[in-house]
Amino acid sequence: MEDLLVLKDEEGRDVCFEYLDMLEYEGEEYAVLLREGDASGELVILRLEEEGEEGESYVGVEDEEALNAVYELFREKHEEEFRFLDEE
Repeated sequence: MEDLLVLKDEEGRDVCFEYLDMLEYEGEEYAVLLREGDASGELVILRLEEEGEEGESYVGVEDEEALNAVYELFREKHEEEFRFLDEE
């Protein structure tokens, strides 16, 4: 059974993602997700932000270096499970 995560987009609509992994990079945690029904297979990487007693939220990552580093960590960890297009 796949782990699903429902998040709100900028317009407040529910968007469903398959949760693939949570990775740590430079003291921050990043969720690696796959949008449900997206045939492109493009990964979504969001940073986890703690909000005290209110819980947590996921925010987009604008730092290209952090995105690339988290992607590489994910790729190394899951190289046997997934086929990565940039390997071709």
